[in-house]
Amino acid sequence: MSHHECGHGDGHDEPARDYEVDHHLSDAERNIHRAWDNSLDPVLTVEPGEVVRFECRDAVDRQLDLQSTDEDFANVSFDPVHPLTGPVAVEGAEPGDVLEVELLDLQHKGWGYTGFMPGEMGLGLLPEDFPDAKVHVWDLQGDTGSFVNGIEVELDPFPGVIGVAPGADGEHDTLPPYDTGGNMDVKHMTAGSTVYLPVETEGALFSTGDCHAAQGDGEVCVTGIEAPMFVTARFNVRKDMEIEQPQLRTSGPFTPTGRDEPMYATTGISDDLMDATKRAVRHMIDHLEAERDLTRGEAYILCSAAVDLKVSEVVDAPNWTVTAYVPDSIFPDE
Repeated sequence: MSHHECGHGDGHDEPARDYEVDHHLSDAERNIHRAWDNSLDPVLTVEPGEVVRFECRDAVDRQLDLQSTDEDFANVSFDPVHPLTGPVAVEGAEPGDVLEVELLDLQHKGWGYTGFMPGEMGLGLLPEDFPDAKVHVWDLQGDTGSFVNGIEVELDPFPGVIGVAPGADGEHDTLPPYDTGGNMDVKHMTAGSTVYLPVETEGALFSTGDCHAAQGDGEVCVTGIEAPMFVTARFNVRKDMEIEQPQLRTSGPFTPTGRDEPMYATTGISDDLMDATKRAVRHMIDHLEAERDLTRGEAYILCSAAVDLKVSEVVDAPNWTVTAYVPDSIFPDE
């Protein structure tokens, strides 16, 4: 069947893309799995060049909705987490090949959430700073997500988890990324990007999920704007490539809004890169609290959704520099 699919966002104001969707995978339980495992039977087998539209559940598998509270978020179960749609086998893919995944379209469903868990769980960059859980449920309209105080974050959806089955037998947790991809949370894997995944098992066994409507580079509070979504992708098998870990070709966004524009930045300087990262984010939280009238919890959430971390310097021993950037334009007075 032929479909003229629309671009990212909700599709109302994007030009039509001219391609056919060959297969639709719903988020029905029969198409969902929760661990990487090369012994799983594929729910679908496709030929190279075919296009699949995946319906993906949110990261915590429908435990939250538009009415969810901080307490609801604190009580989310992580056993298991990351429902993945798939796996899809691609004919002709063999260990040593590369699976080429063209991301054609990503469509959110109008809502999402960003939050952090109780500090005792040890998740996120600064669990020691935030003992109590907090969540913000986003209203997503087109290419914009609404935060507090009139702040609006531009959306560029991408799949947080995108990968193929590891070659090692057995079940593998979906939380960490692997050589074969998985929970990489690379915000530049947007519509129009191509992701290259090293194949370690016959058919590749591709799956995706954990979609984000937007995310700051770093995803510091442990969530981006988590959102149920549709992901449309075209698959090809590359026998002329050899890679050890995922690679990608992308046009961004390379800033929180996709534009070069005025930003405010804080630095973190330390002899340890992770400590420098924490310092940069803490200083940004201080800034957002003092200058933008946000609570520290709101500032932490905004950092995860719309603040980009960059490794600015790793050569001036003994100290390294990490910088956190927030765009002026997301605030209503700019």
